[in-house]
Formats: sequence, structure tokens, C-alpha cells
Amino acid sequence: MLEVENLNVYYGAIHALQGISFHVEEGEIVTLIGANGAGKSTTLRTISGLLHPRTGSIRFKDQDITTLPAEKIVRLGISQVPEGRKIFAPLTVRENLLMGAYTRTDNEQIEQSLQQVFASFPRLKERLSQLGGTLSGGEQQMLATARGMMSEPTLLLMDEPSMGLSPILVEEIFRIIPEINQKGTSILLVEQNAQMALSVAHRAYVLETGRIVLSGTAREIGENPQVKAAYLGV
Repeated sequence: MLEVENLNVYYGAIHALQGISFHVEEGEIVTLIGANGAGKSTTLRTISGLLHPRTGSIRFKDQDITTLPAEKIVRLGISQVPEGRKIFAPLTVRENLLMGAYTRTDNEQIEQSLQQVFASFPRLKERLSQLGGTLSGGEQQMLATARGMMSEPTLLLMDEPSMGLSPILVEEIFRIIPEINQKGTSILLVEQNAQMALSVAHRAYVLETGRIVLSGTAREIGENPQVKAAYLGV
């Protein structure tokens, strides 16, 4: 579904991504794990068109999207749940969700999507008219995830969904990620909480200072002694 090949991305003179290559198959949850500053969020921002690489290519469903603007990439079926949630604080929960559906025009289908996200996130239905900025951190993460689903993506990019959440809410978010996947959405997950990420992923890549240094099934990566020492506290 997604093929990233030899991607080189710079911030000015800083070489943030150094020739990384990886892929996501249809129906998979793939996670990128690594320390803060390893290049994980940069990778997602490049796939979604918010950054453009100096060299390398990104293909989605056999179409080259390397230089496409972000809005066109959303229309093709890639949606991002950004780091730090970035909900629209002055808008209601309902308005935030409808912003996620801005590329769609069929009101009946949009309403169906709303009902689907309420099935996954019943708390949002209770807070439909509440301003996004007044929600708790966990509720805002739910809203950001639900908003990402409203464009009906076939690939969802999730950037640090556990950031700033209590352990109980982290467990709740990671319970929902496989549910989203089982309903037919492939997921590329960036996460510093390596243990949680590996618990839901099919495959994993380890990023260090802009390079992929390890790849394998989630179980293989979770059992790797270097990964255990560096990311799992074992």
C-alpha cells in the first residue's frame, strides 16, 4: 500500500532523514519506534505532504505522491492524527469532526461516518456541543483520532497518540487502534512508548538519528536485546 524508498529530508543544513526505506502492506499496523529526535514525526509529515524530501520517493497504491500537496494526499486516502493532537480549540466536538470530512460532499455518508466514530468513541457523542479546548487530554486525543477517521482514510498515520496521557488512557487509546485496523484501515504508528506500540503492531522499524537500524515483526523487535535495553527498560 505504501512504499517509502531512500528518503532524504533536510531542515536547513540538518539531515533529518538519511536514506530511509520501508513499506506498509494493506491491512497492517506498522510502527516506527525510536528516541525523541530520531526522525519519526518527520517521516509522517513527509508522507502526508507537509514536508518534501530532497531525494527519494513515496508511493501510495502504486501512485507517486512524493511531491503532491497535503490536501491531495488526504483525498487519495491518507490521513494523519498529529502529534500533540492539534484539535481546533474554539470549535465544538462536532465541528472538529466535520473539519476532518472537509474533502467529502455526501452528507448522508458523512453522517454514517459520524455514527461509526461514535461507536468507537462514545464519549465524544456525549460531548458533541462542547468546545474542543475544554476536553480533557484523553478526550482530545480521542477527538484527534476520530477527526482523522472522518476523511475515510485507507491509511491512517498516528503520531505519538500516547503523549501526555495517563496510563489508563494510554491503554484505552491502544485498545481502539486494533479496532480501527480491523475495520479495514491500515495504520502507520509513530510512538515513543515502544512497549505499547509493539503490543498492537504487526511489524516494526527502529529509527535512530534519521536511519532505520532494525526491522522485523513486532515480536522479533520486542525480543531484540538492544531494543529491550534501549526502549523497553529491560
